[in-house]
Amino acid sequence: MPPSGAAARADAAGAGARHLRLVPAPRLRVVDVALFYGERSGGIRTYLEAKRAWAAATGAYEHHVVTPHDVPSLRVATPNGYRVPVGVGALRARLRELAPDVVLLHDPFWGPQRVIRTAHELGAHVVAVHHGSVALTAASVPVPGALVRPALRRWLRGAYAEIDSVMSAVPTYRDAGRRADLRLRFGLDPAFRPRAEVERRDHVLYAGRLALEKGVLELVDAVARTPYPLRVVGTGPLREAVAARARARGVRVTFAPYVTDRDALAREYAAARVVCMPGAHETFGLAGFEAAACGARVVCCTTAPSARVVADLGHTFGPGDGPGLARALTAAWGTAPDHAAAGRMLAEHSWPAALRAELADLRARLAA
Repeated sequence: MPPSGAAARADAAGAGARHLRLVPAPRLRVVDVALFYGERSGGIRTYLEAKRAWAAATGAYEHHVVTPHDVPSLRVATPNGYRVPVGVGALRARLRELAPDVVLLHDPFWGPQRVIRTAHELGAHVVAVHHGSVALTAASVPVPGALVRPALRRWLRGAYAEIDSVMSAVPTYRDAGRRADLRLRFGLDPAFRPRAEVERRDHVLYAGRLALEKGVLELVDAVARTPYPLRVVGTGPLREAVAARARARGVRVTFAPYVTDRDALAREYAAARVVCMPGAHETFGLAGFEAAACGARVVCCTTAPSARVVADLGHTFGPGDGPGLARALTAAWGTAPDHAAAGRMLAEHSWPAALRAELADLRARLAA
C-alpha cells in the first residue's frame, strides 16, 4: 500500500527531518464516513458529534465527517431523518478533495469496495467501524433470520476484505472473518451526571428508537408480568405496534417524543424508577451507559457491552429470556440509586479520554 498522506507530507519536509527525535508527529487528517446519520439517529451521531467537538477544541487532528447529507441524496420517509445517497461518486470525489490520512467507514453498505480503493489510492489507512452485527441487522427486518444471515455475512466479509483495520466493541470474527484490531470506545457527555435533585417516579422508561431489533415489543410483554407502568420516549416504525401490544397485555403506557436536548434526556433517565434497554443485539448500548451515569437503575441484556461497564448499577437478563427480563425489572425497581458509583463511572468515561485513546490507537496502527 502506498504511504499515507501524513507520511508523504513528512517526506516532502526533508528526508533528514524524520531522523530528528524532537520533530512532532504530523497532524493527521481524519475523515469519518457514515451512511446511517440523521437528525434523530443514535449512537453513531453521538459519537461523531463528540469527536467533531473534541477535534475542534483541541486541534488534535483535522477532522471531517461525510454523510449522505453532504452529497446528492434522497430523503427517506423515516422519523430518523436518514437520507439515501445517489451513488458513490460524490463520496469518492469528496475523499479526493480532502486527501485523508485515515478514513473510518461506519457501515459496510455505501459502496465499500470502491470507497476503500479510492482511499488507498490517496494513501489513507481505512478502518471499518463495526457498529452493527449480522444478528442485529437480521433482527431489524421482518424476514426469517436463517434466510438473511448468510447473505449478510457474505456481504460483510466482502466489504471488509481490503480493510486495513477493524474497530469494534464486540467480537467480529464470526461475522467479518477477522478480529478487531482497534477498540471502539464511547464516552459520556457531562450532562449525564448524577441527578439527586430529580424526583424518582414510578415507571419503567424506554428511551430510543421503536424498532424490531430494539426489543421494545419484548419489553411490553415483560412489563405485563409486573404492576409497573411504561414510559416510552422516542419514535420509530413500531410506535403503533407497541401501543397495540400494550393494550392487549393491559400495560399502562405513555409516549413522549424524541428528546434532542441532553440535559432534558438526563432528567428523563433520573426520573425513572428503572431504565430498560431490552435489545439483545446492542453493539454497545449507549442509552444504558448514559442512564446509569445519571443515577438511574438500569436493566439491559447480558449481550450488551455496556452491561459490563454499568456493572453494579445495572441488572441483566439473558437474550430471549422474557421472564428473566421481568425479574430484572423487579430487582431494579426495589434497588435504591447509587449516585456515588454513578459519579465515579462518569469520571472514568469522559469523551476526551475515549477520543485521546482512539487517536493513540490510530497513530500506533499507522506506525506499525
